[in-house]
Amino acid sequence: QVQLAESGGGLVQAGGSLRISCAPSGRRLSYGGIGWFRQAPGEEREFVGAIAWNGGKTIYADSVKGRFTISRDNAKNMVYLQMNSLTPADAAVYYCAVSGILTVQSSTYNYWGQGTQVTVSS
Repeated sequence: QVQLAESGGGLVQAGGSLRISCAPSGRRLSYGGIGWFRQAPGEEREFVGAIAWNGGKTIYADSVKGRFTISRDNAKNMVYLQMNSLTPADAAVYYCAVSGILTVQSSTYNYWGQGTQVTVSS
């Protein structure tokens, strides 16, 4: 069983930056991949990026590549999403999730946090 808790969301102006965090807990062997997803009102959940717990390999959606960076601190058992050059299109509830492998497929992630709201003003 894995639980996740996101934090760090808030209001930021367009062009600004924000770092949000994910604190997974539970079975460490389940931490194959830690993914970030987002969902804006009236839209489907969208893959943002993910990181392999072991090794630290990252993958990103094209929409955020070069602006967002995922990192993890294994000792602190934390995963971070650094978001730079934010635009109103980035506004959404951001979720972290755990899968057995590093993947973009949301269906592969079997543990999800409750999300943290990121609002971007223009």
